[in-house]
Amino acid sequence: MTALKLIALVSLVSTVFANQLDTHPPQQQHRHWAAICAGNPTNRIRGCDKYGCGQYGADRQSGKGKHVGVDVICADGATVYAPFSGQLSGPIRFFHNGNAIDDGVQIRGSGHCVKLVCIHPIRYQGHIQRGQRLGIMLPMQRVFPGIVSHIHVENCDHSDPTHLLKPGKTHTQPPSIVPPFSQQDRRWATVCSGNPTNEIRGCDRYGCGYYGAPRSNGKGQHRGVDVICADGATVYAPFSGTLSGPIKFFHNGNAIDDGVQIHGAEFCVKLVCIHPIKYSGTISKGQVLGKMLPMQRVFPGITSHIHVENCDRSDPTSNLERGKGQRV
Repeated sequence: MTALKLIALVSLVSTVFANQLDTHPPQQQHRHWAAICAGNPTNRIRGCDKYGCGQYGADRQSGKGKHVGVDVICADGATVYAPFSGQLSGPIRFFHNGNAIDDGVQIRGSGHCVKLVCIHPIRYQGHIQRGQRLGIMLPMQRVFPGIVSHIHVENCDHSDPTHLLKPGKTHTQPPSIVPPFSQQDRRWATVCSGNPTNEIRGCDRYGCGYYGAPRSNGKGQHRGVDVICADGATVYAPFSGTLSGPIKFFHNGNAIDDGVQIHGAEFCVKLVCIHPIKYSGTISKGQVLGKMLPMQRVFPGITSHIHVENCDRSDPTSNLERGKGQRV
């Protein structure tokens, strides 16, 4: 083969390959995606709740096959961001019944094509940049009370997007099943279903969730930490102890003005913005304590969370193993 023919052949192959890329953009061509939801900087994936599980390939009820997407945890009303740069198209009607979360949008670009469902985008057409505000999370608790609110993320070719959501991690422990926590372990148990590492709320327009964060209007500093928890999620006892309450943090009777105190052998803590199953008696570490109240109803767009405050107002962060405040 002459050099001229070889050059012509290479050119032809390159053209065909380029055309194939345009027609079928690869799902793994570029770097990992940006954070999709405010309050979930690592794109954590929903675990299991009474409605099912959020990981790719999970079984669906009523013989509906396998889950061909992943569910990225996102509090109702939270800001949603574009995972990569691309062209928008929509709307995407996933449920086809006009319910409160039957909306979404597709993004195609940067070597990816994905559908983000259960969100209301700021627009359905045009171009968007990676990390740019895309819209808001719709009120999933209104449709599925008690579910771990989430964005359904589905590749256009139905392939698994989990590795692109790095460093998101899937927690597949059903919230109704309490792991066998050692009662001698001084570290606290998981406080909220869907948040196995007790991740602490970052910053949003209402403030920041880490201990010592400044409070608006000259109200001093935050004397607790805010553990991320979706509205309606199951809440667990961080350690064994005796319950007392109710704890009225706001003193105004709003939808989240409830809570309980737990006093144990080594710890004493107040958990606020939850409705406990009881206000007195004893409880064991990891046992169901109650449920998260509808924070989005009181503070729309906030990262929903449990306010965790030590009785002596000291910093509980070290007891919430692996919880991380995002000071952004």
